[in-house]
Amino acid sequence: MDEVIQVTQWLSSITPRKKAKLFFFTTHADAPSPMVGSNDVDTHEETQLPLATTVALHNFKNIDEFLKKKVNTFSCYNVIENEITKTDYEYLRFYSACKYLDVVPPFLDLEKISAIQNKFEMTDEERDYRLLLDSADLVLEKVCDSLKPAGVSQMWTALRKDRNLIRGVKTIDIIGFFVDPNPTGIKECLFFFIVRFLQKADKINRVNTNRLERLIAQCDESSSCEEGKTIDFIIDSLRFYPTELYPFGFCLIMCVIEGRDGAMQEIEKTMEISRHLGMITHTEKNPTKETIELVKKELMKPKYQFYSSFTCWFMSHGDSNSTVLADGETIEREWFLTSFPDISTFQLKPKVFFMVSCRGANKFSLKGDEFEGQSATCDYYDIGSALIRNRMLDITDSVRDISYVQPMMDTLVAYSTILDHLSGRANTHGSIYVDRACVLMSENISRGRSLTEILEHLSQDLHEILQETMDEDRIVYKQACHYDSFFRKTLKLPYTRHPKEDVHSAPQ
Repeated sequence: MDEVIQVTQWLSSITPRKKAKLFFFTTHADAPSPMVGSNDVDTHEETQLPLATTVALHNFKNIDEFLKKKVNTFSCYNVIENEITKTDYEYLRFYSACKYLDVVPPFLDLEKISAIQNKFEMTDEERDYRLLLDSADLVLEKVCDSLKPAGVSQMWTALRKDRNLIRGVKTIDIIGFFVDPNPTGIKECLFFFIVRFLQKADKINRVNTNRLERLIAQCDESSSCEEGKTIDFIIDSLRFYPTELYPFGFCLIMCVIEGRDGAMQEIEKTMEISRHLGMITHTEKNPTKETIELVKKELMKPKYQFYSSFTCWFMSHGDSNSTVLADGETIEREWFLTSFPDISTFQLKPKVFFMVSCRGANKFSLKGDEFEGQSATCDYYDIGSALIRNRMLDITDSVRDISYVQPMMDTLVAYSTILDHLSGRANTHGSIYVDRACVLMSENISRGRSLTEILEHLSQDLHEILQETMDEDRIVYKQACHYDSFFRKTLKLPYTRHPKEDVHSAPQ
């Protein structure tokens, strides 16, 4: 059959809502860089003009033309070995979006997808189409689905009132002030236009969504939310790190085995819980400084841009400032922690480090004395109250910036013990901290718990356990863990993970 006829038939089989979503996913705002064939030209018209004209004319002609152009480009594209191009990235995104929406063109060359995945050096696990979807876009899709056409229309009205933001933007004028978002697919086009406009204007990104939240907050709940949804529910969904679908993220496990009883148990437990959480996992036994440098270099490869989070378990001996490696050399713990968050592939994504080692020789010893704990309470002030808010600074958009980010932002470091103290272990099971952390995380999957909630529970659980030193003194002591957080959103554990056998990836 003629390819033009095939494309026409394919487009006619897609609903307007799915066309809007396919366009949105395909025009992803944060393509990996640097990439061969990419440049800094303004893609304003490519990503916003088709949406604007569709909303204004209630006609999907320009979106259809965009999708036809993509299909034709991919049809003529020759995959070049060893050189990742912008088209490679776009091809993978397009395929994953089609797969997600169940609109894969029957004529799409899946062998090319496999060849592109080879260029990205993807493993079998990484060829799952869900890895290629952007989690932030999936969250925004759910926000759109939670709003009625009237709600998106109210967001548009609120946006139009911000004259400083919209001044001189032609696509804003194309849509006009009053919009009828009720025809099928128009609500989606208008919402996705608002999102892409705010992203291009550097007002929102995958972490900073305050500007979008403020637009939603101005909607009338009774007319703007789909059944069972509320404004608070919709806004809250934007306050979590986007880690939708599989995989939950990439997990690196580094464990020094030499001289550490139970180390293999630690590896088994952390691998099990990581896979249970839906992470793709890599293990390095007996790491050296050279190993760490090689891993850092590996994580800078383009394929890691597709991951939505990064977790590292580092288990070894240590002291107050340093961690002991397999060859007996030491590295400054601070150097390790500051070198990984700066890796560009995981910027604006949650990065969690579990540092499991002693940080000194001190012990919180128990000698039979009774200690009475004291509790303190304080009043809770609702920052949303008019009285309080009226006394706060008026922070305008002109003094806000989301472009420059401190490297440690979006990072959480969990320590198995406090400074200058021991980190206990069992001869057969390894680190008690690792054991309890894995147990609590496995128990809380599907309960909607955040990582910090679990770490707080872990702190309570671990501090109840009586431990004993293995020397001749046999001192009974307690261990206290803690964490330092630079998170800007909440990181929730996944509710469910789709079984791997249900996934059909591209041919190998």
